[in-house]
Amino acid sequence: MTTSPSIAVIGAGPAGLMLAERLSAAGLRVDIYDRMPSVARKFLMAGRGGLNLTHSEPLAAFIGRYGVQAAALKPAIEAFPPKALRDWADGLSADTFVGTSGRVFPKALKASPLLRQWLTRLETPNSGMGVRFHLRHTWTGWDGSALTFEHQGQTVRVAADVTVLALGGASWPRLGSDGGWTRLLSDKGVPVAPLRPANMGFRVGWSALLRDKIAGEPLKNVALTFDGRTRKGELMLTRDGVEGGLIYTFAAALRDAIERKGAAVASLDLKPEWSEAQIQNRLSRGAKNDSLSNRLRKTLNLTPAQIAVLREGDQPVTPALIKALPLTLTGAQGLARAISSAGGIRFDALTADYELKALPGVYAIGEMLDWEAPTGGYLLQACFSQAVWTAEAILRI
Repeated sequence: MTTSPSIAVIGAGPAGLMLAERLSAAGLRVDIYDRMPSVARKFLMAGRGGLNLTHSEPLAAFIGRYGVQAAALKPAIEAFPPKALRDWADGLSADTFVGTSGRVFPKALKASPLLRQWLTRLETPNSGMGVRFHLRHTWTGWDGSALTFEHQGQTVRVAADVTVLALGGASWPRLGSDGGWTRLLSDKGVPVAPLRPANMGFRVGWSALLRDKIAGEPLKNVALTFDGRTRKGELMLTRDGVEGGLIYTFAAALRDAIERKGAAVASLDLKPEWSEAQIQNRLSRGAKNDSLSNRLRKTLNLTPAQIAVLREGDQPVTPALIKALPLTLTGAQGLARAISSAGGIRFDALTADYELKALPGVYAIGEMLDWEAPTGGYLLQACFSQAVWTAEAILRI
């Protein structure tokens, strides 16, 4: 183009804001539209848990966390890797640090200070252009070449040279990303894989005793094995199943297995630091007159939650069962409670720069695309990296 293009960004989450920052700083006019009354609500929610921005592991291993879509995401992440994201966040006074697990957090351990600094930068960048925000604007599609929005009961038409869709997936819909865009794009011939929950809890058929007495308690320092993989961590018992970082590590594989077979059986090791022989030796030292629960508590230091889970089935409690307790998962939690979503715009519908092949001049980034990753900073990193990658492509127009 001989003149700078006007940019409409739909979605004021991390991906949309990062892209707007890059383009506005380069002197382009950028308008952001969002259906919510304030920006980055899901980003703020993530910050309640510490705001895990990215991860410090070697880049090759980091990219491998994206599974089947690792190759598709690799160029963007290499162009804006975790080190670049940390530098950007530190420039907003976040002062990031690496936790004991290798995860990267801002020193404040929340999103609000970083977001405040970020919005100030967006509204008053060095270029003097500023990013203009249009809140309570619900995107409804196109009218000819113009974008259409519903705002306060009225239809608003917007002409833009370039449109960037950053509407998120469909998890936690009350925070803004409800997946309503899928129909709009499908009607335009854009192939969209069904949206599914990712990084979510699972249902287990607990007894009434566990549901009423133990739900809400954690299982700490346990190990879970599924499909040949074993990981250590922590689970949270809920009334209808399990949640927590350890189960999220296996979420995609468990979800897919349940969809194929109707259930998935994982193996839970309640004492991963001990062998069966060590457990047997400890149990043999217990007082003969003690109840089973007391022996498990006194000799193995099992918590009431661990003992309750161990005694859920009809199997006799043995060292082998303590080391490999079957955990039958009967279903995944829905999108409304999932941390993120899988599915979305298929990568074969996009150019290398994330432009929609069916809609020239329209780009899509972030959780709208058909990829998923475990928790640990991988979700936010990919969203930021895609935003930077696409901004650079737009600047080359």
